[in-house]
Amino acid sequence: LTSLGTARVGQYDRGPALDVKVSGGALGSISESALLHGGNVAAIGDPSTGVWEVFQFRDAELVDADTWALSMRLRGQRGTDGLVPDVWPVGSVVVILDGNIEPVPLSPNRRGIVRFYRIGPASKPVDHPAYRTLEHTAMGVGLRPFSPVHLGWQRNDQGDVAVSWIRQSRIDGDFWDLSETPLGEAREAYQVRVRVGGVVRREVTVETPSWVYSAADQLADGISGAFVVEVAQISDRFGPGLFGEVSVDD
Repeated sequence: LTSLGTARVGQYDRGPALDVKVSGGALGSISESALLHGGNVAAIGDPSTGVWEVFQFRDAELVDADTWALSMRLRGQRGTDGLVPDVWPVGSVVVILDGNIEPVPLSPNRRGIVRFYRIGPASKPVDHPAYRTLEHTAMGVGLRPFSPVHLGWQRNDQGDVAVSWIRQSRIDGDFWDLSETPLGEAREAYQVRVRVGGVVRREVTVETPSWVYSAADQLADGISGAFVVEVAQISDRFGPGLFGEVSVDD
């Protein structure tokens, strides 16, 4: 019912409340502790594109019939921080991610294949006029690596730029007593891209969470000013995940 503007990941989004219309249920506020333990999870997106941002909300206030105002949000959860847009427009779909949603079981070899589903009341046969047909191609985003975070850079006196980052994990990444974040993949690898505007000037694959862009390579790539370094973790099962990025000043 209302739009949702962009916000920083990793801290409360204290912007205007997101008004949503809920059918067949009720929402509720939770404590901060319950929020940080994974409560009140939802996704907002556009079903036609398959792009969804996962977020959490602490406060839910009933403001009209079946209409709830969601505030004190945590944005870009479950590795969707790279999908937070400038704005989710009015009319975006919000889905509450609770125990009532069950994934359609698909084997890995079904990825990228168009499938047709019949959707309608469980009390009626699938050929009933109340049913409609949905065409969908599953891309296996549950296997997609999360985007690297805390990207930083340093330039030495020779003009070489050292870039470093910290990987996230989609598997067992919330164990705080571990000395290192679980890899979650068969091997550690990253795709690194150098971009100026919309043009990729260089692309390399590295096996450690750091990379040095030498002054000689910058000269060979025609880099004479600011540029952007993008990094994605690579999965043998999915390919490159979402990219994190950092801007390097001239």
